[in-house]
Amino acid sequence: MRRIALINQKGGVGKTTTAANLGAALALAGKRVVVVDLDPQANLTLYLGVELPSGSPSSYRVLTGELPFGGALRETGTPGLRLLPTDIDLSGAELELSGAEGREKLLLASLEAWCARERARTGQDPADYVLFDCPPSLGLLSLNALSAAEEVFLIVQTEFLALQGVSKLVEVIELVKRRLHPALKVTGIVPCLYDSRLRFAREVLSELRRFFGEKVFRTAIGSNVKLAESPSFGKTIFEYAPESIGARDYAALAREVLAQEPAAPVAVPAVTSGPASPPPKARPARPKPVRAPPEAELTPQPPAAVAPAPAPAAEPVEAAAPAARRKPRSASS
Repeated sequence: MRRIALINQKGGVGKTTTAANLGAALALAGKRVVVVDLDPQANLTLYLGVELPSGSPSSYRVLTGELPFGGALRETGTPGLRLLPTDIDLSGAELELSGAEGREKLLLASLEAWCARERARTGQDPADYVLFDCPPSLGLLSLNALSAAEEVFLIVQTEFLALQGVSKLVEVIELVKRRLHPALKVTGIVPCLYDSRLRFAREVLSELRRFFGEKVFRTAIGSNVKLAESPSFGKTIFEYAPESIGARDYAALAREVLAQEPAAPVAVPAVTSGPASPPPKARPARPKPVRAPPEAELTPQPPAAVAPAPAPAAEPVEAAAPAARRKPRSASS
């Protein structure tokens, strides 16, 4: 099971849009996906068409220990995609949990307990992907997401200020890695709100690729009207406009994420232990039969007729010069 935190301390860069639509794309590819809303604004919850009444099962009640992780999950309009919703109560969680023991790992403890129960019941992990939609800050909620995750996707807008903030965000992740979660690693950077018509956007994307290399996904999520409209209808882009450019971009991103999965090991049949069989005896080498030459080769052949030598060419004979004509003598002579 891959656990991925989608994070950026800057708001409005496409974290929630990516959490909803990447999760839906993975689910449509046959994966079992859980998306976790950890933003008190509850944008991901609204994006997936869930209106949460006060006191309903939510990520706030999971963090406070009132409910187990699996007890707060909800189905969505996309088969295979489940949501851990939230509401405005989560805004007070940081203050309320500030004195709790192990407050940075409350979400991790609840998630692992759910996984352990499901493995004991079914013999497998309860999900293939868990995506954490982090708030636009680096407080206690984001620390809980980073502690519960194993991978980090940085969601980056292709603008100058967003580019400057990425280096600071990487420093914070390295700090979390040293102090809380040594196995945490950045495995992907998702360029969002990309407009290929703007030279500056192309330059920012080029700088990202130069600095981070292969960690930057080849797919850049372009600015798209349909992506901006779909949350108002409570639908993912694949439900709202499956033929749009936004749907194409997130489908391509999902293929890249799936390609990151390690190849399944080839099953090798077990070999039962027993007495070793003696090595096979070497067979003596058989002499190769000598092939008799064909009869045509043994029968003497008459010598080939020798063609007579050509006669030497006759030398050309020069034509004799005509005899000089004598002049007749005159009468006087």
